[in-house]
Amino acid sequence: MQEESYYNEVFEARDFADRGFSGRDFVSCVFKDCSFSNSNLSHNEFMDSQFHACNMTTANVENTSMKNVDFIDCKLTGVDFGSCNNFLFAVNFKNCRLDYSVFFNNALQKTIFEDCMIHEAMFTDSNLSGARFQNCDLQSAAFHGNDLTRADFTTSCNYSINPGINKICKATFSYPGVMGLLDAYDIIVK
Repeated sequence: MQEESYYNEVFEARDFADRGFSGRDFVSCVFKDCSFSNSNLSHNEFMDSQFHACNMTTANVENTSMKNVDFIDCKLTGVDFGSCNNFLFAVNFKNCRLDYSVFFNNALQKTIFEDCMIHEAMFTDSNLSGARFQNCDLQSAAFHGNDLTRADFTTSCNYSINPGINKICKATFSYPGVMGLLDAYDIIVK
């Protein structure tokens, strides 16, 4: 990456694994089949951009701006989105692997998580109001201090959400997934 700013560019099959780039702006760019595994992507700005079939396992996104960014068919295992720049932060995920990822104090209002595996991820102190978890597997994902007002979990499974430490007003759930709201109470339902 030689330029400081990129507009309407397509990056395909590029390998940035174990290295990276900082201080770059990407506007309306598309990344396809790129590897960012263990890359340092800190202090970049991605706006109105898409990542398709990219591997971003444990990428460093500290102070990275993500404004209207879509991740499709990506592996985002262990990414700490809580370290991103939160100003105008807006992301969506479709058919992604988000295991062990961290969302801390993120503005995730109306974020769409569609057909994602989100095992052992952490959602802490984030605004997930109106977020949609469509056909997601949330096995062992942790939810602490989040605003889940009007969030939709009706087609997702394996979630465990403590209503005592998360705001769940008007959130939607379906049976049998709704039983995950009782896990914190250590009760038996027959």
